[in-house]
Amino acid sequence: MANKDCVLGLDFGTDSVRALIVDAGDGTEIATHVAEYPRWKTGAFCDPAAQQFRQHPRDHLEAMEQAVAGALAVAPAGIATRIAGIGVDTTGSTPGPVDETGTALALRDDLADNPNAMFVLWKDHTAVDEADEINRLAHGGSFTDFTKYVGGIYSSEWFWAKALHVIRHDEAVRNAAFSWVEHCDWVTAVLAGAENPLTMPRSRCAAGHKAMWNAEFDGLPSEAFLTALDPLLSGLRGRLYHDTLTSDHTVGGLTAEWARRLGIEAGIPIAVGAFDAHMGGIGSGFGANTLAKVMGTSTCDMLMAPYDQVGDTLIKGICGQVDGSIVPGMVGMEAGQSAFGDVYAWYRDLLAWPLRRLADGGEAAADGLLDALGEAAACVPPGKSGEIAVDWLNGRRTPGANQRLRGAIAGLHLGSDAPSVYRALIESTAFGARAIVDCFVEQGVPVNDVVGLGGIAKRSPLIMQISADVLNRPIGIVGSDQACALGAAMCAAVAAGLHADVPAAQAAMSSGIATTYEPNAGVVPIYDDLYGRYRELGGAIETMIMDRKG
Repeated sequence: MANKDCVLGLDFGTDSVRALIVDAGDGTEIATHVAEYPRWKTGAFCDPAAQQFRQHPRDHLEAMEQAVAGALAVAPAGIATRIAGIGVDTTGSTPGPVDETGTALALRDDLADNPNAMFVLWKDHTAVDEADEINRLAHGGSFTDFTKYVGGIYSSEWFWAKALHVIRHDEAVRNAAFSWVEHCDWVTAVLAGAENPLTMPRSRCAAGHKAMWNAEFDGLPSEAFLTALDPLLSGLRGRLYHDTLTSDHTVGGLTAEWARRLGIEAGIPIAVGAFDAHMGGIGSGFGANTLAKVMGTSTCDMLMAPYDQVGDTLIKGICGQVDGSIVPGMVGMEAGQSAFGDVYAWYRDLLAWPLRRLADGGEAAADGLLDALGEAAACVPPGKSGEIAVDWLNGRRTPGANQRLRGAIAGLHLGSDAPSVYRALIESTAFGARAIVDCFVEQGVPVNDVVGLGGIAKRSPLIMQISADVLNRPIGIVGSDQACALGAAMCAAVAAGLHADVPAAQAAMSSGIATTYEPNAGVVPIYDDLYGRYRELGGAIETMIMDRKG
């Protein structure tokens, strides 16, 4: 493999898949291409009002082929023969049902148009009732608390709640589904020809953070727990998995069929997959006690700590603490916000409704709306206009997952205008980020540094400056525009033997910090006060919603 000095990272996001070809020696990004999911783009199989978001596996396969072909087309001649390995990241928890062969059910003709036979996207919240039932049973005293390593609260965004919801509500899928797989496991298994659900290599990252897998439990939650939750789950545990692998391991070699379809050589190793945010943490080059914020439609906040620092502490309210889920040899911890960029997109679409329907050229005007709002909002002094918002438009992920919660805008008056409300929404997302930092620090896990990556971190100085001011911490912006795909490529380099381990790959291939936002000392006290108001308003909303539920 002396001539194989490059690796391929595949980043399956919410809307598209990105292929990134990287020089494994120094991390130089040689070529990249993005391909959108064609069915998802039309809104097919989704019902936002019902919180249903499903993705067809054909979207993933077709877009993957297009993305790799596009990257190879703009890469130097002969690059395909130099690719030594492939790494994959996906959104998560994004599980889907498969048959005995590991075929995703929606690839079968009889279930091709059934949303329940597809992958249940991370932001699908149809399973809030099932999540509540899991929490009640886990905390009821009759069983081990299987939520103890996922922050003490199981979320409707995660594996078991979603699978149970589909199994309960769709008899055809229930009868056809032999097993369930996370998207990151399915993609790597397809590429390596390892689709048998009983032997398919499974990601430690996905299993630990979303399926309550832990070595202390001898794997997944017990059969007794699952059948007590619902007898329809009887036997499923035995058709899933017992062991998991970190992403420095391999799933297998690229099959001849997929080598032909992708235009690269067969047999090269496929690294065990993981979630996009975890790979983004790797791609950022971060180490212990640095919070890596992947800032897109939502945020995922990744933090690693040494074993001796965490000890027996169970961090409450986060999305899991898992041995090796990011970098082997460290405890990987996840938190995040269920809506971040989606908050701004919602506001844009709200304001753009009349433009798009009543005005010539309204679509083009709507596309530029956030830029115009950002310019005006930058001129609104912090705290002067009086609006305050809560960012839970898609529920709350951390601290304390609760997808029943809703957002709010308060303090409105006749002087409130679009820029002042937009600034309040930006501030609300920064306050949500501060609540996450506080969640870690108050429970004894230091946050020494903060880095930002993803589209918003790279494109919006206003959002990043407000975030630095609210956190009262510098925020370094990672140089790479595609840190998630770069992290997957780093794992591919380890799987291919080009680097000894993940930290070695990070040291060689990281893009470093491109710029840093320093907090403005003059506005920090103002934001301290506004943050207190945010917490008060959030508490009132939570009390109102949960009292009404009760």
